[in-house]
Amino acid sequence: MLSRVADSLYWLTRYVERAENIARCIDVNLQLQLDLPGEDRPWEPVVQTSGDAELFFQSYGRATLENVLMFLTADRNNPNSIISCIAQARENARCVREAITSEMWAALNKFHLVLTGSDVQKRILDDPHEFYTEVKECSQLFVGIADCTYSHSEGWHFLRLGRFFERADQTSRILDVKYYILLPDPAMVGMALDTVQWLALLKSASAFEMFRKAYSSVTPQNVSNFLLLDPTFPRSVFFCLSAMEESLKQIIGPTKTIGEKSLRKLGKMRSELEYTTIDEVISGGMHERIDALQTDFANLGKCIFSDFFNGIS
Repeated sequence: MLSRVADSLYWLTRYVERAENIARCIDVNLQLQLDLPGEDRPWEPVVQTSGDAELFFQSYGRATLENVLMFLTADRNNPNSIISCIAQARENARCVREAITSEMWAALNKFHLVLTGSDVQKRILDDPHEFYTEVKECSQLFVGIADCTYSHSEGWHFLRLGRFFERADQTSRILDVKYYILLPDPAMVGMALDTVQWLALLKSASAFEMFRKAYSSVTPQNVSNFLLLDPTFPRSVFFCLSAMEESLKQIIGPTKTIGEKSLRKLGKMRSELEYTTIDEVISGGMHERIDALQTDFANLGKCIFSDFFNGIS
């Protein structure tokens, strides 16, 4: 497969997944506000999760409900807003239109239209829950159509690689925000506010129901173990790394002429999580462990670019 096509497929699903993750965080925080009347703090951690806090505060100043919704959803000057992500996903799809299916292209165009109507700001503010639910459904529809209409060959594995890369990165970010930013006071651990926030974190990853099937109590250790190390939940960091490794092996093939550096890096990240325990992670510092994981993701991204996309003209 041409590097240009592989690069576009990889980033196409990264941007779609990023848009969905932003919608998840916003929608859950809207629900959290209902549980915490009078709280005016919970919107700043959402901005922190996006990784664009500096740009936000330069542009908007205060983390109010309207400011955060507009910045993360409809601000074209924010490269990681939902509308910017889907515009970039659509541009990547347009560049490789011949390499994707008509159904994928139609689903992505529908997604784009949801975000570009003249009344989009009004729809966001009038009924944000309905709007962000639609965003999540558009993303899930695209993923489902890609799985059902695109041959599970090399191109599909690049789509899958990008999707799980973005998902693992986002899960680690929201876990870090809870541990390091949202509730830094140890005296609050186990109190009602703490439990509500852990539940919100689970819901932001669509993990609440599956978590309840696995654990009887909501504790920092249980939630962290589920989102970081669970081998069967499709949004845990470990599951995502395992899925990425499977696709990378399929892309590289038996000859291993390219991609070996990426595979070694990814295999090391996956094995380190596989053979650790959540008690070891917490005792060593959750923030420090996730900070190291974020550095690993950045280096893995560089390896993938060097191995597969560096020759793009």
